[in-house]
Amino acid sequence: MIQVEGLTKYYGERAAIRDLSFTIAKGEVIGFLGLNGAGKSTTLKVLGCVLLPTSGRVLIDGFDVSRDPHEIRKRIGFLPDTPPLYDEMTVSGYLEFVAQLRGVTSADLDLRVDDAMRKTSLTDRRDDVISTLSHGYRQRVGVAQALVHNPSLLILDEPTGGLDPVQIVEMRELIRQLKGEHTVLVSSHILGEISQICDRYLVIQQGEIIARGTEADLSNLLGNAGAVEVEVTSPAQAAIDALKAVAGVTDVTLTRLEGQTAQLRVVGTGELRPQIVKALVAAEATVLKVDKAATRLENIFLKLTHGKDAP
Repeated sequence: MIQVEGLTKYYGERAAIRDLSFTIAKGEVIGFLGLNGAGKSTTLKVLGCVLLPTSGRVLIDGFDVSRDPHEIRKRIGFLPDTPPLYDEMTVSGYLEFVAQLRGVTSADLDLRVDDAMRKTSLTDRRDDVISTLSHGYRQRVGVAQALVHNPSLLILDEPTGGLDPVQIVEMRELIRQLKGEHTVLVSSHILGEISQICDRYLVIQQGEIIARGTEADLSNLLGNAGAVEVEVTSPAQAAIDALKAVAGVTDVTLTRLEGQTAQLRVVGTGELRPQIVKALVAAEATVLKVDKAATRLENIFLKLTHGKDAP
């Protein structure tokens, strides 16, 4: 478990992060979202024992980052935005070197290196010199070095940065496979990808956490909890009139009209779908779709960081 209480880091008189507090349970995959300069990398570096906090407390598996950094480093794997690779070494040689630095015993060394390469699909590249690898494979080696000592917490700072679409999908699948076995804190600008792998999110802006929770929680925070998408084939106005008469409905909007097919957005309180279906059937509308309206993570993030006027 990771417990962060009142975490603050100053650079001179400027606070990079202020009074951050959050908890991450064992086995969760948490997305850490924020604009450039919001404080993401500073927070990750404190958790990774690269920086000491100015104030506050960070506990990882019960050990304090400030008092027990060596114990913390045994329990975390850290992939910074630029992987710390030695170009002249082979993949296996580099991973053996890193494993020894992290305290892996000689008896466990081969097992840990082989396991890290297997998880990151590097087994067939074990004897390749790192300088000859593509960017995608270098990122894999970066993840492997973070995994090689079997840490309880894995910190990934922009793991898909610079990858092509195929490599992004491969990295997404890799992180999915780590879920449960490791606790994962991942920072990424590619929100469409991060939304497919994370259990919850922390949103940081100007050094402070401004929102937290699941994608549904964040959507609810913006007032989208009771939105339902409806698609029918009937005169649109008849469907709108029927829906406005449903108890709990506060607004009905026509979002698209193509021939006889109308798409409507219905906003209200509570679970409206059963009443919506009954009203449409009573109005003799042909119902094609009734579902909770999805708010994409990109839109949620923009509204949280730019306000309700964000596109």
